[in-house]
Amino acid sequence: MRILVLGSGAREHAIIRALLSEDADHDITAAPGNAGIAEDVRTVGIDPTDGVIVASYAEKNNIDLVVVGPEAPLVAGVGDAVRQRGIPVFGPGADAAKLEGSKAFAKRIMESAGVPTGRAEVTATVEEASSTLDRFGAPYVVKANGLAAGKGVLVTSDRDAALAHATEWLEHGTVLVEEFLDGREVSLFLLSDGEHVLPLSPAQDYKRLLDGDEGPNTGGMGAYSPVPWLDENFVDEVIETIALPTIRTMAAAQTPFVGLLYCGLIVTDAGPRVIEFNARFGDPETQVVLPRLVTPLSGLLFAAATGGLGGLPRPEFALDVAVTVVLASEGYPAAPVTGRPLLGLDAASAVPEVQVLHAATDVKALSTDATSSWSTETLVATGGRVLSVVALGSTFDEARERAYAAIGSITLEGGQYRSDIAASVAPAAH
Repeated sequence: MRILVLGSGAREHAIIRALLSEDADHDITAAPGNAGIAEDVRTVGIDPTDGVIVASYAEKNNIDLVVVGPEAPLVAGVGDAVRQRGIPVFGPGADAAKLEGSKAFAKRIMESAGVPTGRAEVTATVEEASSTLDRFGAPYVVKANGLAAGKGVLVTSDRDAALAHATEWLEHGTVLVEEFLDGREVSLFLLSDGEHVLPLSPAQDYKRLLDGDEGPNTGGMGAYSPVPWLDENFVDEVIETIALPTIRTMAAAQTPFVGLLYCGLIVTDAGPRVIEFNARFGDPETQVVLPRLVTPLSGLLFAAATGGLGGLPRPEFALDVAVTVVLASEGYPAAPVTGRPLLGLDAASAVPEVQVLHAATDVKALSTDATSSWSTETLVATGGRVLSVVALGSTFDEARERAYAAIGSITLEGGQYRSDIAASVAPAAH
């Protein structure tokens, strides 16, 4: 199959590695990709958010399936542009992608579908946000309504901090103030063809920058899968009370959702509640879900893109544990320092059952001597979250040991990562 994967992060690298692991001889291209992806497959420097360019490239190169990784191309309508050329796309059109692009829209869909979630109000001014914070009370939950790269959410007991966060994001649009829900968070990915859904394995990610869930919110600093503390009926409950009602409501509104429904959930005493929906694979959860996937990913993605999920069995997963730890640049998330060399990746990859998935990397020519024209090419960090180190093991302890041995081999000046990913994972009580 000729597959075009849009995106340049570790999520896309994980998708590509999963496709390459199949005994299918796929012809894979990434746009635009990164330095690590370029070592695995062909990369092309086209803008993944430009629907006309992407659709033209896919048509000219006889692409059988386009897989959209990030949210920005989905919200921009790239999926619509490609489908108009008759090419299957894994990823919703612009109208359906508003499930992620607008938290207010998502709340309206959840209300129509009867999906369990917290109360929320949309505020457009600082005065409205202030009064809503007072009515909802602490702990305060404030969310940017639009796309915010995982940095638009604040949960705090500090009212001044909550109002400051609302004030900052009101400069970019409306802000939601939400009811605080108490419980443990978990992510569940569900493949959808617009009518049917198939679940992948649950995962838990770590949003805060620092150990002990301290520091600012980020796009995610690590994750693990499976999630042994979940009840055995958890996935079935989410399908019946959240995923299918949402998909059916979207279909009834003439905005069918085709692609990956990311359910960001909180497990409360009253059952799972939706914190947020995303319209694509999550990062870094994808990095721990796909390495455990036994069922060929290409078949699942193509079936979702072409309306063929009905009647398919649920995807099969290995019993292995997967842990990923994210290496971030100094200054992340507020002001990451970029351009610094990355060393030790070969040593990290040599650790058993470890793979290094690139997110923000490039190969640059660095001068070796300020007085000469000699230069050498080296791998450098080009963004905030630089790479994900993923390790498999038969136990959490084994997977963690491998992941931290590998990331400890990597050198990045000022680099930072959490040391407590999957440090305390307890099974469900029965």
